[in-house]
Formats: sequence, structure tokens, C-alpha cells
Amino acid sequence: QVQLVESGGGLVQPGGSLRLSCAASESIISLLSMGWYRQAPGKQRELVAGITRDYYTNYADSVKGRFTISRDNAKNTAYLQMNSLKPEDTAIYYCNSRLSTNWDNEYGSWGQGTQVTVSS
Repeated sequence: QVQLVESGGGLVQPGGSLRLSCAASESIISLLSMGWYRQAPGKQRELVAGITRDYYTNYADSVKGRFTISRDNAKNTAYLQMNSLKPEDTAIYYCNSRLSTNWDNEYGSWGQGTQVTVSS
């Protein structure tokens, strides 16, 4: 399995920005879909954004217009730029890689997660 390591989380004030990074252990990610999921306390893990190997993107309605997913295959890295952050964005954010473009399951490889806290 591909090893994924997230970074870039932290504490930010409402309205602020963060950029999460997901570094993969293998260049094979150029063939994979990459996604960001999040899990808030007491809630199920949910898809935040996904990007296919052909660069098609998919976003949760709650983050459209605020978050941007991207990938740099040369660096084996995926990113999540988060702007206009809200307290309800507070969660552990997980990176995922998978062969399919179906985001509605727990398949693929997962990172260990990075905490994002939005609070004044």
C-alpha cells in the first residue's frame, strides 16, 4: 500500500487559511485518485474534496468556493488549500489514495490524519 503523510494542520482563527499537504511514498500516485476526508468529534468521516488522476475534482457542498484540492505528481504530493475557514471546519483531516473515482467508501490507503482547529 502507498504510505501517506499529512502535514499543515494547526490552530487558525475564523476567516483564516491553511494549506494541508499529503506526501506519498511512491510515484504511483500519478495513477491514483487522491482525496481529503475529515472527521469531527461525534461525526462520521466525510469526503471534503477529491481529485482524479485526470484532474477531475469533487467537493463537499459545505466547502465549495472555499477549499481547493490540487496535486503535484512530480512531488508525489496532494494539497488542500483551505480559505475562509469556519469553526465547523474543525476536524481531523485525512488523506486518501485509491484506484477508483468512487469516494463513497473507505477503500484505499489512508494517512494518520492532521488536526485542524478553527477558533478565536
